Amino acid sequence: MRLDKIVRLDGYIQSIYLAVYPDKIMLLDGCCRADVPMVLAYITDTLQRPISQLKVVMVTHMHPDHAGGANALKKATGCRIVSAEKSRQWYAGIGGQMMHLVDTGLAYYVAHRQNRPLKNLWYPAHLHPDVMVSEGDKIPHFSDWLVLETPGHTDRDLSLFHLPSRQVYTADLIIKLRHKFVAPFPIYDPKLYIQSLQKIKALKPSMVMMAHGRELAIDDATFDILITQAPKHPRTIKDTIKHKLLWRKDANFTVFSRRRNSKR
Repeated sequence: MRLDKIVRLDGYIQSIYLAVYPDKIMLLDGCCRADVPMVLAYITDTLQRPISQLKVVMVTHMHPDHAGGANALKKATGCRIVSAEKSRQWYAGIGGQMMHLVDTGLAYYVAHRQNRPLKNLWYPAHLHPDVMVSEGDKIPHFSDWLVLETPGHTDRDLSLFHLPSRQVYTADLIIKLRHKFVAPFPIYDPKLYIQSLQKIKALKPSMVMMAHGRELAIDDATFDILITQAPKHPRTIKDTIKHKLLWRKDANFTVFSRRRNSKR
């Protein structure tokens, strides 16, 4: 099994990576719904391949820019969707439905910040993968790729490690915007997030492929900085709103106290 190349495409709001082999292709993440025509056109027009050669679409987690295009790609190509082995849907129940709406809204916010034209990003809240994988599994049809569980950003984040080249795709685990690294938002479990960074560091990867950023060789010293500076408390919409409300309460109390003192 010979990997010809890993191609990075500029998606709607994220980088898209295709692992290209002589007779098959794997999409390392499910991309946005808006990215589907571009991915298919790249296969047919640039690679000059039939779309049926797209054998696997990975979904590393359920956010719009990682799961949004999976079902449409399966419908178009007959590919298999591979994702984390979880008994419960990420967007389960009424709370999950609300979170699905919020996450889709956040994707539109990122698109606006990047001056992207408005496109349809809506996708099903529930994923029904053809294959579910967990730590240490090989990807079906692509046994040179190892599945790593790297949660923290959500409870089901996956990273993908190409064994021969030691390149790793980390989805949203590591983000680089312009000239600086930032932690993803949200972070549901800071402890697991730090453990996931430590796991990738221990691999000593030759290259890290980031969904928000590009391919980059990251040395141990940089990993140590990322681990040291990682958030120590959850960072979710709920936590952000709670923090802002507490900040406003404290600020209002400070103003009130100053006014009372000034009247004495």
